[in-house]
Amino acid sequence: MKIGINGLGRIGRAIFRRALEMDDIEICIINEANPDIGNICYTLNYDTIYGPLQHTVVVKEGCLNLEDGSLIKVSNYVSIADVPWEDYDVDFVIEATGVKQNVVEAKQLVTDERCRRVFVTHAPGETVDFTMVLGCNEHLLDIDKHFLIATSICDATAIAPVIELLDNKIGIDHGQVTTLHPWLNYQNLMDGASSSWSVPGEIYHHYALGRSAIGNLIPKPTSAITATCQVLSRITEDKIGSFSYRTPTSIVGSADITLLLSEDASTEQVHGILSAYQADQKWDVLNLMSEPLVSLDFVNNRHSAVVDTRWTSVVGKNLLKIVLWYDNEAGYSLRVLDQIRYVSSLESKLT
Repeated sequence: MKIGINGLGRIGRAIFRRALEMDDIEICIINEANPDIGNICYTLNYDTIYGPLQHTVVVKEGCLNLEDGSLIKVSNYVSIADVPWEDYDVDFVIEATGVKQNVVEAKQLVTDERCRRVFVTHAPGETVDFTMVLGCNEHLLDIDKHFLIATSICDATAIAPVIELLDNKIGIDHGQVTTLHPWLNYQNLMDGASSSWSVPGEIYHHYALGRSAIGNLIPKPTSAITATCQVLSRITEDKIGSFSYRTPTSIVGSADITLLLSEDASTEQVHGILSAYQADQKWDVLNLMSEPLVSLDFVNNRHSAVVDTRWTSVVGKNLLKIVLWYDNEAGYSLRVLDQIRYVSSLESKLT
């Protein structure tokens, strides 16, 4: 599978790193607004969270040169529509800039047959053909109709499979989710205005996001449940509320989930449902653990979500509390690539 990556922010670089580990995926071209290819190479080789790249990349002939001798073209267009993806026989484009306008323009790539499909690494809603979370709604993908596919967000990738599973097995009446999300690159080291990443030039109306990311827990609204409900079969936003803290940490998110179940249940029953799913899952969606770990212990964890069974509890027979951990970059990026593999497998059945 030949892919192109549009945008080398945190997620673009995480996808790059994980794709290099896969023999069935070839990165043909990267488009990144940063015009300094030396700096691009540097940010791929060295990462504060994940450490040095195992296979060093160098600049050669204006391209990124991998250790196996292959070259990856680098372009510097602002718009995804201006990139000559078709010149590199790209099968799939990953839109990883987070810029809303690129999602709008990505549709034209498929219409003009410049690539087979585009995968968007966030949850833009109605502007895409389908939003997918593996372990939740992948069976609803229509290979003949869905060409602009949103891979949702890290929070929904972790939360949605758990809520869908429990709703199917027990039933959920209402709930509340609190996410604890690491800082993001549009936040500030020192107090100031918080500029939007998705709409360049726009200032977030939630002023608290402009406060220093260092040393502050910043309470904020979250799109986690909006994104989660996009992929659930029966649960809607009027049934589950949400709230978030932006934490002064660099990696690994957590979700504190409280659910009012439709039927009486026990902690053992809930763990049994999750364990049965874990034993039979197609992808690394869920993992259960009971070790006394902290957030950084989950760096590079390959699962969409790790259920911390120490904190699962049922109060009054049907009020469930469950806690999840997830590497919001590495784990999420692996699911993006798994989605591409899944879609490619569906395409191959048509030929």
